[in-house]
Amino acid sequence: PTRRSSDLGKFSAEDIIRQMPNEAKKFQAVDRNLRRIVDGAIKGPAVIEACTRGGQRTLDTLRDGNKVLDAVQKGLSDYLETKRSGFARFYFLSNDELLEILSQTKEVTAVQPHLKKCFEGVNRLEFHTSGKDVSASAMYSVEGECVVWPEHLKIKGNVESWLTDVEDMMRASLRYRLREATEDYLQKPRTQWVLDWAAQLVLAAAQYYWSIQVEEALQTKGNAGLKDYFEGKMLPQLEGLVELVRGRLSKLGSLTLGALITIEVHARDVIDNLITIGLSDTQDFEWISQLRYYWNNEEYCRKRASLPLFYLKGAGARGDDMTVQQIQACFIYGYEYLGNTPRLVITPLTDLCYITLTSAMHICLGGAPQGPAGT
Repeated sequence: PTRRSSDLGKFSAEDIIRQMPNEAKKFQAVDRNLRRIVDGAIKGPAVIEACTRGGQRTLDTLRDGNKVLDAVQKGLSDYLETKRSGFARFYFLSNDELLEILSQTKEVTAVQPHLKKCFEGVNRLEFHTSGKDVSASAMYSVEGECVVWPEHLKIKGNVESWLTDVEDMMRASLRYRLREATEDYLQKPRTQWVLDWAAQLVLAAAQYYWSIQVEEALQTKGNAGLKDYFEGKMLPQLEGLVELVRGRLSKLGSLTLGALITIEVHARDVIDNLITIGLSDTQDFEWISQLRYYWNNEEYCRKRASLPLFYLKGAGARGDDMTVQQIQACFIYGYEYLGNTPRLVITPLTDLCYITLTSAMHICLGGAPQGPAGT
């Protein structure tokens, strides 16, 4: 049981003992017996003498210890399962990693090294301590990008409880800041705006304005309006981004522009094709088959979305949600913070994958693309 006793080493932590008193007593009894045997071997290191000391009784003690550790291990697994059911993202952590967090529940910063496994883009949180009170106010990505929360979140309760609050605040903050970024788009030059906001907010808001501006052009002048938008607005916007890239940029700014240009080059190709085929109506299949972003009120989302409406609390609450639509599918934007990550080039095959996956999710199915398409 030497190795297994080591595996359960964090079991001796005060917080774990308080949660599992019976298993803790059993573990401590096995641990005492093992230490006594090991100490005897250290004092008399002759192999034959050490192995035969105590005779059958020592062998029985070790066998009984293994049986007790089996029971303790099962109890510990059940305990960890209750914690994972309280915060589902704990399933991304191994038992050792989860035990490391649970054995230091009074030290909230102990969760920092494991955040990136629980959240797609959150690498660390910004904590503040005032007396006995601890709060968090912002989240950082692996790249160092910061998204400030609209209000401080007080850290209280069990770790699975306050991490659930962190998850809610992450989504509430993305929703709140996304709305702010969308409104700020109209107040600043676009070349300045793209560098003032987190990359995820820039990409979502830019795709929103692309969607509504294309539809406004179609509704105003049909195909001619689409051509005017393409030549008079879209190409100059893309050229403005290219000029930014040629200048001096921060690392985060370069990543943001790289991802945005990838998406906007695809959008340019889409519009060029729509002009060529003579599209003139917003209900034509060639347009509604594109991945489009809109701000819609909650009642609309509740009727159209194939996923349950996510209710946000606190300062992040607003009267509408960003939705992503394609053909008949309509999804509420997930508000999962992704950090500042690059985007792969979007090809016609990518578009077909999007259509297939969104249509499948709309009718409550899934998809698992593999090979080059899955990339």
